[in-house]
Amino acid sequence: MGDSEKSATGAKPDAGGESLVSLIGRLGEDIVTLIETKLGLLKLEIKEDVDAYLRGLVSIGVGGIIAVIGFLLLNVAIAFLVSALFEETMHSQPVRYALGFIIMGVIDLVIGAAVIIRAKDRLAKQNLAPERSIKELERDKKWLKRGS
Repeated sequence: MGDSEKSATGAKPDAGGESLVSLIGRLGEDIVTLIETKLGLLKLEIKEDVDAYLRGLVSIGVGGIIAVIGFLLLNVAIAFLVSALFEETMHSQPVRYALGFIIMGVIDLVIGAAVIIRAKDRLAKQNLAPERSIKELERDKKWLKRGS
């Protein structure tokens, strides 16, 4: 092939027979495909994380409801036991029951506050960033810098 042979666009073909314009066009398409793939990966990773988080929340919710019912029944039983400790006092039966329930209520408030604080701290430590996508994007960024 001599200098007089040019492609249809007027540009000289490269060693592979493609012109610079077609190579740039193909590069643009490849970059778009790469970005679409990366976005698809990011969407998939976020969806997986959200699904796992929701499954965990549903499990916690169901377990919480069952635990609350059991805890309520246990509280009532313990409150009646505590009220029995006041049997020898001069208080009437309703006052003894009230004392039993007040004492159990205070204990429950203290335990509940401790559980809430612990759960809040645990949630604050959880990382919700899409780690795999971030690493992949960092690699692409380094690759693009090396290629420039």
